[in-house]
Amino acid sequence: MDIAENNLRRYAEAARSAGKEIWPMTKTHKSTELARLQLKYGAAGLLCGTLDECEAFAGEGLFPIMYAYPIGSSAAADRLCRLASLGRVIARVDSREGAELLDRAAKKSGIRLSYTVIIDCGLGRFGIRPEQAGEFAVSLKNLENLEFCGISTHPGQVYGAQNAGEAAKSAIEEAEAVEKACRALRALGFEPSIVSSGSTPTFFPNINDKNLNIYHPGNYIYNDVIQLSIGAAEERDCALTVLATVISHPKEDLYICDAGAKCLGLDQGAHGNSSIKGYGRVLGHPELTVYSLSEEVGKLHAECPTSLKIGDRIRIIPNHACSTANLTSYNVAVRGEEVCGIIETNVRGNSRNPLG
Repeated sequence: MDIAENNLRRYAEAARSAGKEIWPMTKTHKSTELARLQLKYGAAGLLCGTLDECEAFAGEGLFPIMYAYPIGSSAAADRLCRLASLGRVIARVDSREGAELLDRAAKKSGIRLSYTVIIDCGLGRFGIRPEQAGEFAVSLKNLENLEFCGISTHPGQVYGAQNAGEAAKSAIEEAEAVEKACRALRALGFEPSIVSSGSTPTFFPNINDKNLNIYHPGNYIYNDVIQLSIGAAEERDCALTVLATVISHPKEDLYICDAGAKCLGLDQGAHGNSSIKGYGRVLGHPELTVYSLSEEVGKLHAECPTSLKIGDRIRIIPNHACSTANLTSYNVAVRGEEVCGIIETNVRGNSRNPLG
């Protein structure tokens, strides 16, 4: 908890000093308790990766909320607009079809729904080309129940970086795309009140960007091996670890622990990152590599003599903290060596029973 709170405090202070806001991506932790902690430490809003997250946070009055992805069905549009009648909710769009779904749902709910235009800053996933942002906003002006409020993007290509230098290039791509989109909007009379983007690795490089005013770090609350691999964090910044026990030592250089793929996950880096070695980093044991995972056990290769023995407890920093957090129903909250509580991962999976 000390590490997590320090991470939240450090990012919030940087944003505050730059006159910016943080709306963290909550799919990292999927916990209403941790969302409240982020707001306590200075977050001004929440970015959600699922409608379940939106509904869970809205149910506890945690507004404002931005939904990260385009809407593709009337049922999803209805769900989002119902929440917008309770508090401030911002949608994201990158197509006329999706915008029309939201407009109809907003009309049915008797509201005007705010939206940002998604631009592509290099990931090649969602979004229109930055230079088309103005024309796209013009094309939606006749949708009476939608209200333009800005642009959003995500430089996810940074997670394909092999080192800090490559990660820096992604930050430049992010800033250049945002600048281009803002110019295109202003040329056609649109002044974006929200210019939002972000990832944990590009947060500090772009914290003083002249256009961006809302940042969306997600992994920053935990950090993980992926962040370590591109220089966005150090081991001392990693708040989430998997506690495992050594249960077998069948060969001189082989140890088996009781944490496998259903705990650590099989992620070795999103978007093509090949610089990750193994399936996690064992704290205090640089000689060990978690080189293979079954569902419930992990194989540890000792590259040189080690003090490890059966019964030892080890802490493993996962490659991707977001995946590991989503694989468990709760976290054990610890300060120093003292357990101080349980934090439920209460917004994971399809957390809302559609029949209940």
